[in-house]
Amino acid sequence: MNLNQITIPVTDVERSIKFYQGLGFNLIVEALPRYARFECPNGDATFSLHQSNTAALDTGIWIYFEEEDIDQKVNELIEKGYIFDELPSDQTWLWREARIKDLDNNQLIIYYAGKNRKSPPWRL
Repeated sequence: MNLNQITIPVTDVERSIKFYQGLGFNLIVEALPRYARFECPNGDATFSLHQSNTAALDTGIWIYFEEEDIDQKVNELIEKGYIFDELPSDQTWLWREARIKDLDNNQLIIYYAGKNRKSPPWRL
């Protein structure tokens, strides 16, 4: 099996499209007002937005987007006006990551793990 995509609940698909396009994702399906689908600029992954009546109460879902030059990407997004909850930092699990919430409180983690993504030293 292979993961096809993640669907993210949002309260306003049209508003969220602009947010995710600003992050650098490519819009490939726009079925307003209920649905949109994006492809990642690198690799073969896609994700979609689906209209929901309520925003996440806590942190919603957590979605990890891998970016090799995380520091440069975060700086570009800050220059565009995006506000990060956590700037890039090295984690004890050997990933470098930054955190930002989307407009509906879903947690987005921009990270780089290299070989440690699937083969950390503690892998079984």
